[in-house]
Amino acid sequence: MRNLFIAAPVDMSTGFKDFFDTIGLTGGGLVTKGIAAVIAIIALRMLLQLSGDPKGALRKGSMAVGTLFVAVVLALYGDTLFSTVTEAKG
Repeated sequence: MRNLFIAAPVDMSTGFKDFFDTIGLTGGGLVTKGIAAVIAIIALRMLLQLSGDPKGALRKGSMAVGTLFVAVVLALYGDTLFSTVTEAKG
């Protein structure tokens, strides 16, 4: 019988740091992606709750699309944006 390896074994004895290294995220990057996901859910809920009034729907819809844009930018570039804030020189 052959040995079938789906993936190479990875030593994760040091806990979450090894796990985040294997998926290519730091703890801060994971938090940034989580915040972006929450903002995206809020924006989608804003889009689903548009009213029948055309003027109000246009205003609320554009605000929801802007919020969704912020969530996408935060998901794509959030780790780069916040890396300058968290690396304090002392």
